Amino acid sequence: MSSTTVESTPSRRGADAQRSGNGSSSGPGPSFLRVLNSEFIKFRTLLSTLILLGSTVVVMVGFGALSAWGTGQFSEAAARDPEVGARLAAQGGDIAVSVPTSGIAFAQLILGSLGVLLMSSEFTTGMARSTFAAVPKRIPAFAAKLVVVVVTSFVVTAASTLAAGFVSVPILDNYGLGLDLGSPQSVKLLLVNSIYVAAVAAIGMALGTLIRNSAGGIMSLVGLFFVAPIAFQLIPGDFFVEARKYLPGNTVDPLTAVEHLPDTLEAWQAALVLGAWVVIPVLLAAVLLKRRDV
Repeated sequence: MSSTTVESTPSRRGADAQRSGNGSSSGPGPSFLRVLNSEFIKFRTLLSTLILLGSTVVVMVGFGALSAWGTGQFSEAAARDPEVGARLAAQGGDIAVSVPTSGIAFAQLILGSLGVLLMSSEFTTGMARSTFAAVPKRIPAFAAKLVVVVVTSFVVTAASTLAAGFVSVPILDNYGLGLDLGSPQSVKLLLVNSIYVAAVAAIGMALGTLIRNSAGGIMSLVGLFFVAPIAFQLIPGDFFVEARKYLPGNTVDPLTAVEHLPDTLEAWQAALVLGAWVVIPVLLAAVLLKRRDV
């Protein structure tokens, strides 16, 4: 009787399971694309997310219409009053071009808070345990959330600005003011402000990761973008006058100005400062997320 030896070979299913753990590379956890898809599903299925995104659109369009009406009233007053006309001439440029972006200050607060909630809610609800059990490396989940909130904030801000422009055009026409949404300055304002709000959302997410508390993260965001500029303006001293230029909320005006504004940073300096305000907190949040317990 002859004995037959059968070589044991790993099954294809087992090999595929090992390979599919992290895309084409070995290691625990799903691939980044799967994590990104998962985070996008979580993001778009939350009612709070949809409310905040809808609020951003409503605020941007509403303030655009209100600003268009106010700008029209101001132009009519300038035609009747020489003093008001002199103030209008002192502003220079096209006063109607910034109407669609008049609600950016509120959009940055809403979408920045959304960035905070996107990460802080993971810890307050205990969902972080499930998230990081599924993605043990943690950084892919953090990066996926960051991509989702940054891209969404940019798209929503750009679309809201464009919608505000379409609403503002007929209102401005009633006052004899023209608004060309396709002009280079209008396009510049749309892109720069959309990038700026996306950067604020990234900072908000970093704060939510560092503080791990929704209220604390949102208050820190408000303090950084709304309270600090006012405080630095009220406190006397050359140091605070100079330091105020480097606050993230004061970088958007130099980036969108037609000409360099006095007592502000150059455009390239403002871009570097805003980039630093994004990169440093995000990197710090990623490092601490990797090291701290959940």
